Amino acid sequence: MTIGFRIFPRRRAVDAKWVAQYRGLPVANVSDMMSRAAAGGARLRPLHAGGYMSGPAFTVKTRPGDNLMVHKALDLAQAGDVVVVDAGGDLTNAIVGELMLAHAEKRGLAGVVINGAVRDLAAIRADEFPVYAAGVTHRGPYKDGPGEINVPIALDGMVIEPGDLVIGDDDGLLCVPFDGVEAVYKATKDKHAAEEKQMADIAAGKSDRSWVDAALKRLGCEIME
Repeated sequence: MTIGFRIFPRRRAVDAKWVAQYRGLPVANVSDMMSRAAAGGARLRPLHAGGYMSGPAFTVKTRPGDNLMVHKALDLAQAGDVVVVDAGGDLTNAIVGELMLAHAEKRGLAGVVINGAVRDLAAIRADEFPVYAAGVTHRGPYKDGPGEINVPIALDGMVIEPGDLVIGDDDGLLCVPFDGVEAVYKATKDKHAAEEKQMADIAAGKSDRSWVDAALKRLGCEIME
């Protein structure tokens, strides 16, 4: 057994109905309903022209600066998958660029996440294919390995299992665990509906701000005269 240089099959993936139903839900609302306890890190930013990302995770763990296993993952992943790469967060070498991303988009993938650097930023910005990364550099990668495909990875403490739901918008990305997609979705729908009502109240000049003073009183804030 070669630990650190292996390719596993993905045993499960979130159902397509959940991928579709999450699409468009604010990631911030989903995060709130997960106790604000999970995040992919503030460095992982959307670099594409705009648009929502939603799909089951196809995970890759690779040596920083090397993209051999990422190439293989792009060939193995199925249409609708999000290829999520933990490259250690290193920004020395770009893990993907315009050519690899064009291949991913042609194969119908739902997006690419790189905990590391990318290059060809102008092409990424001009396209709506979802790309999230920690940084940009012109320096290219190596192709020697090692790495692993379809293993659990962690991005800034957020654990992603193969087949979990990965979503992203302008605020960043988030992983919803496989077993929690239904419960989190229902809670998020209620949260989003409540916020839409709140926005309507603000627009109508009917926003109730009494909770602010109530919170200050409860917490013992002294208001000086």
